[in-house]
Amino acid sequence: MVSVRHLSKTYASGHSALKNINLEIARGEIFALLGPNGAGKTTLISIICGLVNASAGEVRVAGHHIVTDYRAARACIGLVPQELATESFETVVDAVSFSRGLFGKAANPAYIEQVLKSLSLWEKRDARIMTLSGGMKRRLLIAKALSHEPEVLFLDEPTAGVDVELRRDMWRLVRGLKAQGTTIILTTHYIEEAEEMADRVGVINRGEIILVEEKAALMRKLGQKQLAIELSAPLAAVPEALSSYHLALSGDGLHLTYSYGVDGAVGEPPIARLLADLSAAGIAFDDLRTAQSSLEDIFVSLVRPQS
Repeated sequence: MVSVRHLSKTYASGHSALKNINLEIARGEIFALLGPNGAGKTTLISIICGLVNASAGEVRVAGHHIVTDYRAARACIGLVPQELATESFETVVDAVSFSRGLFGKAANPAYIEQVLKSLSLWEKRDARIMTLSGGMKRRLLIAKALSHEPEVLFLDEPTAGVDVELRRDMWRLVRGLKAQGTTIILTTHYIEEAEEMADRVGVINRGEIILVEEKAALMRKLGQKQLAIELSAPLAAVPEALSSYHLALSGDGLHLTYSYGVDGAVGEPPIARLLADLSAAGIAFDDLRTAQSSLEDIFVSLVRPQS
């Protein structure tokens, strides 16, 4: 549905915002693009949506080249930007209907009503935009993006600074759109949302895509589990006989932590053997707890500057 090949963007100042980006996004998937501030997320979305010109490379949306066939490409796209830029004196229903008309779509009051109801905006349909709260204006941006029934929906930080209710409505809507075959590309600082919603995850840092992976595979490949062992009596040091486990001992000597892969790497000592070796070493314990890396942990490890 979206094909990005050898895409680069360098501004007149010399700043290189994107460097040789290659990305393929399938029809009907939810793709989460993660990256720190200034990584190039918004620049990439803006180029795909035709708002910024690329310095090199090409982009196609549903097979349409975004430059040579820009009308057809743009008609496939709905964009929910970060900024709340709306005409203050329009009514909600007029603003959404007008957005639909911009793409040459025939009037469809029933569809507009459906969109506004799905975003809890129907009761505000005749209200002027200037009277809406920030959260309601965010809902309006989403409605405008959906007005022309796009095949691809870009959500650029769609729930930044909004209330819990809108966030819940937003993701309910996203699930419904995915079920209908809409392709959804989102950027978000709420990584738990990407962890819950996305089919695939891409990580961009300093203008370069450093990873694209199915979410489940990424969690298996880069995730870690930890076994926390609460000891019955403090240890001064980890016995030499247990050195192969690379156990971390807490400062008070009362807790050991064993880190291991999600699926268990080849040759990795199993938990049962560790517990048997602890007993053989005369180390008693009162409690065991396990924890697994989240997508946020993985993201932080990927973008952390290398020392």
